[in-house]
Amino acid sequence: MPLRVELKPFERLVIGDSVIVNSDTRICFLIEGDAPVLRERDTVAEETATTAARRLYYIVQMMYLKNDVGRYRAPYVAAVDALRRTLPRSLDLIDAVDRQVAAGALYRALRDIRTLMRHEESLAVPT
Repeated sequence: MPLRVELKPFERLVIGDSVIVNSDTRICFLIEGDAPVLRERDTVAEETATTAARRLYYIVQMMYLKNDVGRYRAPYVAAVDALRRTLPRSLDLIDAVDRQVAAGALYRALRDIRTLMRHEESLAVPT
């Protein structure tokens, strides 16, 4: 079943290693195939992965977009361990993410890591 995508003007879409940038008008199209797809707003850049949850998100995002779990396995394990120490009250959700990654459900794992990111942000002390 094709993925229906609607982009706002100048919105970006990441498909694997490629980035599609929309022009100045709204557009709708279908994507067929198994390529990994993320909207730019759902991505984390390496330089902004400054918290435990954001680092985990970045690593799983790279696993997903590059379709290369093995390459990111060691940093993934370290990031999960760091997140367990940072958010000990969220161990159930962290374990769910770990199970999803082990099962290859990387997009679902990203969705749950976004929940962890929101939780981590709510605990942050304003400077």
